[in-house]
Amino acid sequence: MTKVVHPVILETRQQHWPDEAACEATARALARHPALRLACLELHGPLGAGKTTFARHLLRALGVTGRIKSPSYAIVEPHSVPDGPSDDERAMSGIWHFDFYRFGDPREWEDAGFRDLFASPGLKLVEWPEKAAGLLPMPDLSMTLQPLDDGGRAVQWQACTPRGTLLLNETLP
Repeated sequence: MTKVVHPVILETRQQHWPDEAACEATARALARHPALRLACLELHGPLGAGKTTFARHLLRALGVTGRIKSPSYAIVEPHSVPDGPSDDERAMSGIWHFDFYRFGDPREWEDAGFRDLFASPGLKLVEWPEKAAGLLPMPDLSMTLQPLDDGGRAVQWQACTPRGTLLLNETLP
C-alpha cells in the first residue's frame, strides 16, 4: 500500500474565471515569474474542468510554439523554451507536461521511470497527480479547477513550498 503524504499548505488563494480569457490571463501572469521555470504544479479537477486548457495557455505564455498535444495517451509531453528574453537561445529550460489519468496503480509512475524527470530541473505540469499518489515530489503549487453552472471555473490555489508561496503572492491577485 502506497503511503499518501498530504502536503503542508502554506497559503491558499481563490479565483473565479468567468471565461477562458481569465484562464489565459492567469497563465500569462504565472509565466512571467522566473521561479516558475523550476516549479512543480499539480492540476486537479474532474474531466472537462480545464486542466489541459490551462496547461496549453501556460505553455504558450512560456514561449512553446507549434502544436501542443495533450499528454493523455503519451502520459508525458516534453517541451523546451528559451530561459528568458535576454538569454542566449541555446540556454533552454525543460518543461514536462504529465497526465496520469490512465494510471490504474501509482506504481506505474515508478515503472515508467519518471523519478529521473521529476529530479531534473525544469517545470513539471501534472494532471491527475492523485493517480501517482505518494510517489510524486511535493508540488510547489496545487491548483483545483471546478466547473460552474455559468460556464466559469472556481479555482483554488494552494502553495505547498516557499517557491509556491512566492509564485502565489507575486503573480496571482
